[in-house]
Amino acid sequence: MEERGIRLNKFIRDAGICSRRGADRLILGGRVKVNGIPIRELGLRVIPQRDLVEVDQRPISPIKRKIYGILNKPFGVVSSLKDPEGRPCAGDLLKPLGVRVFFVGRLDFDTMGLLPFTNDGQWAQRLLHPKYHIPRTYKAIVRGDLSEEAVSTLRRGVPLSDGPTRGCKLKLLKRAEGVTEIRITIYEGRNRQVRRMFEAVGYEVIHLIRTGFGRLQLGDLKVGEYRLLEDPYL
Repeated sequence: MEERGIRLNKFIRDAGICSRRGADRLILGGRVKVNGIPIRELGLRVIPQRDLVEVDQRPISPIKRKIYGILNKPFGVVSSLKDPEGRPCAGDLLKPLGVRVFFVGRLDFDTMGLLPFTNDGQWAQRLLHPKYHIPRTYKAIVRGDLSEEAVSTLRRGVPLSDGPTRGCKLKLLKRAEGVTEIRITIYEGRNRQVRRMFEAVGYEVIHLIRTGFGRLQLGDLKVGEYRLLEDPYL
């Protein structure tokens, strides 16, 4: 009986390129070839020992060593391996690894803090998939004296252009010199969500750092440095 092989999107994920959903996008975008033939249909199966799979003209194969880590992303750095505009990239800080990895999600250009990376697409998907509601914790400094009414509104959820947010956890840490320092935990990963939530109640975030992502914690990791994880804390 002929081998059935494995689904192409799983093969790409196991090669550490991206999640299975991301692999589907690569396939539909015409960036994947199997044995030299461009593939644009989902559901194809490949036999790893026999078939040559290429992504963007580069042969790929399942990774032998899975890497898990976190980077303390600096301010003014793009959350990517390369940037077509030539801006500083978080990927530059991981070059000493000598292993191809990708970032799990992203942080805005003007946001610092915890940015996970890996070459394990399944782990990345587990962290990012909306159904798991993985918490993301930030320390934010907003301009002005944050009112109790605003705090209550944020905790319940606020309307945004892409729909209302889920409720969040919020704790006031300090009020001083016209600013308020807050710790906030959200359970979604929308674009610029924390900044937009505060804007919705009339406040501007002037400093934002992510300190936690699920069970991953930034701790005392210095800005611009990374730490590998022996246990990915799934």
